[in-house]
Parts: sequence; structure tokens; C-alpha cells
Amino acid sequence: MTSIPCENATPAIRERVTELIASASFEVIPLKGTDAKVRAAAPGTTVTITCSPRFGLDRTLEQTAAAVAHGYRVVPHLAARMVENAGALRRFIDRITDLGVDELFVIGGDAAEPLGRFDSAGQVLDALADFDHNLRRIGVGCYPEGHPEISDAALLKGLLDKQLHADYMVSQLCFDGAALLHWIDEVRAEGLRLPLRVGLAAPIKTARLAELSLKIGVGQSIRYLTKQHGMVGGLLLGRTFAPETILLDMGERLAAGDLGIEGVHMFTFNQVDVTAAWQRRIVAGARQ
Repeated sequence: MTSIPCENATPAIRERVTELIASASFEVIPLKGTDAKVRAAAPGTTVTITCSPRFGLDRTLEQTAAAVAHGYRVVPHLAARMVENAGALRRFIDRITDLGVDELFVIGGDAAEPLGRFDSAGQVLDALADFDHNLRRIGVGCYPEGHPEISDAALLKGLLDKQLHADYMVSQLCFDGAALLHWIDEVRAEGLRLPLRVGLAAPIKTARLAELSLKIGVGQSIRYLTKQHGMVGGLLLGRTFAPETILLDMGERLAAGDLGIEGVHMFTFNQVDVTAAWQRRIVAGARQ
């Protein structure tokens, strides 16, 4: 039985970590066979469906419909650079709300050139504010360890602007609990109040995590892998990444509940079965 390590973790810390893992959302990429993979997640799990130039908006909508049909709570992603105009935005929103979806995650997107007038998540948020959409919550991304093409100052300004219309933020992959704490303290001091969902990588072999990161192209995760927590050694020794260690590193600050962390977001790399099994082991181990 896998449980949260007891060393340096008080009962309050272990309880909070378990609580966050038990309610984690699972992100999937709409590749071939994703529909079947999603069903490894526990009933009631929040499943988020990514959106990229490679697969298009229609694929995101298809997988959203499939996951909804299987009874999951679904949060589709919408990449601003893939939306041609306000009419296309309205049609996308109408389609997901017709499915009963009431939450959306908005990103700028990886397309080299925007299809139309929208170039950033902030522009989409502004457009959504101009019409009735029946969405209960809207999320945006954040980058605690920086972005390769955007300055930290610009990232902060963007988040401060987005919080006028957004309801929460999800952090890009992070492998350093101390760095995450430092970032949270910095942005909170600057007036950022959006609740945070901490983005964590799936509990898979470190070498496989590096391979999937390269294949799918999730942010700067390879850079993080090679600089944090001795993961170069992990690559060589075939170790399995343990997402819970990032939360444990945050210690009493996490348990205190004053960081504005509302949950955990798992980047599953479509390894939904492995991620769900890890989640079950952590929760079951806490009950022993």
C-alpha cells in the first residue's frame, strides 16, 4: 500500500496533501484512443481536454462530448489563437454549454500565427464578458518557473488583468515546491488573488515523463526535469516520479491553507490509468 511519507510531514500536512490528491483534475490530450483512456479515472473526476493546433477545436469538442457522455465533469480548453472571430467563439461556447459544460479553461495557444482577431487568453476573456455564456467558472494558466518567451513582469501583468474575468489559475508543470511557494508569495504581494490549482506531472517513470514531454510538447517540462530534484539521476536509474513530494515540500504553508490553493491539476500525458491508480493508493493509504 502506497501512502504519503511520514518523515517531516505532520498529520495536518498529510491530511491536506491527501485531500488535494483525492480531488485532483486530470488533463488529457485528445489523441486517438483518449476516450477509452479517460474511463480509467474514477467516476466524478474532473477531466480537462486540451486544445492545440495539431488537433483543432473540433477534436477538443469531440472528446468533451465523449467524456460528458461517460459521466465525467469536463473542462475543455480553448486556445485563443485558434478562434477565428467572435462568431466562432460564440459557437464554441454554445456547443459546450449545450453539453452541460459550465467551466472553461482559456489559454493563448501554441499556434505560430492566430487564425483571426484573438491573440491572447486575455482577449478571449474580454470578449466573453460581452455576452451571456452560462459558464460558471473560467480558468487561466500561470507560470511559476517562468515562460521562455514572456518576461516575468509581463506574465504578472497579464494575470492581474485576467483576474477581472477569470475565476482561478492552473500552474504549468512544477517540480520544486520551494520555488512554487516563493512565486505564490511574490504574486500575492502584487495583488493577485486568483485561487491556484497546482499543476503536477503524472506518477510515471522519469525517463517516460521526459519522452512524453518531448513528444507532446508541454511547456518547458524538459528543462524543469533536468534541473530539479536530481532528476537526471532519476532518468538514469529508471525511477518513478512521485508527484506528492512537490506538495510535501510545501510543508506547513500548504497545511495552513493561506496560500490560495484550491486544488491539484494532474498533467497525465494520457497515462490516466497510472495516475488514477496512484491517486487510489494515496487515498487508501491515508485511511490505514
